[in-house]
Amino acid sequence: MRPLQWRGETIVTTPTRNLALELVRVTEAAALAAGRFMGRGDKTAADRAAVEAMRFMLASVPMDGVVVIGEGEKDEAPMLYNGERVGTGDPPPVDIAVDPIDGTRPLATGNLNAISTVAIAPRGTMFDPGPFVYMNKIAVGPDAKGKVDITAPVEANLRAIARAKGGRVEDLTVIILDRPRHEELIAQVRRLRARIRLIPDGDVAAALMTAWPEAGIDVLLGIGGTPEGVLAACALRAMGGEIQGRLVARTADELRRGREMGFEFDRTLTMDDLAASDDVCFAATGITDGELLRGVKYSGGGATTDSLVVRGLSGTVRQVRAIHRLEKLNRISPIPY
Repeated sequence: MRPLQWRGETIVTTPTRNLALELVRVTEAAALAAGRFMGRGDKTAADRAAVEAMRFMLASVPMDGVVVIGEGEKDEAPMLYNGERVGTGDPPPVDIAVDPIDGTRPLATGNLNAISTVAIAPRGTMFDPGPFVYMNKIAVGPDAKGKVDITAPVEANLRAIARAKGGRVEDLTVIILDRPRHEELIAQVRRLRARIRLIPDGDVAAALMTAWPEAGIDVLLGIGGTPEGVLAACALRAMGGEIQGRLVARTADELRRGREMGFEFDRTLTMDDLAASDDVCFAATGITDGELLRGVKYSGGGATTDSLVVRGLSGTVRQVRAIHRLEKLNRISPIPY
């Protein structure tokens, strides 16, 4: 491809393939398969359906992928396990983070904000948390990027976010997982008179809401999943937001083992630690309705999905609303839509 000229400057090389547009087919398939289980009370069956659909579609994506953030080790199959090879095996070599259902409990009970997510990054650039599944996090959107510090007191961070947004602490909405471990955090936020949105699960969607103005969320605080933190970092890199984290050990023995393995529990993990390359791609599709995405809607012979597709190199964020003809899909796919 010949270089292009723009105002006298050579600016362009051959465009790289936008795998984010391939990934949205993966999350759409998982959402369509899992959406049938909304409100049925069976988290295991819903997750199995999403995983099987996601694995089938990942096999068609032109990449040499290794799952870094999965749903456990190989002996826990049929889940997408850590170290599993996915894709066609062709270049590029990439790390993959998957969460076929972020929010299995909301899906099983028919509540809000269950989504299906996938992220990829160049091989070796995605943080591997090993067996340590919990992380203290703070996530914000573009307005407050560079203004927060996870080691600072809650009050200092909320005041910094309010200043960055040109408002008061009372104007902020803080999203927090509804867990007993967050009782003191919730009490602190209430004393500062900020608004609180408590959620039962789904902290990938919660982190992304901070960078999505229509969601009305200003900051995510509290301890959630480490894998979810890596997925959120991939998306927020392109969306202009920020997430910081610190690994949390659940027991003294876990802390000891982690240190022996070289993990630093008192170290702040920045965006560059969690997703070290701008060349990230992320896709999410709504399974149930939420502030971020609409859920799957079924009708006679068809369904609609609502997705978010993010590419780090360009910073492009796409909203994809798709109409699916299920009778045609069922002719060419083994996935039971």
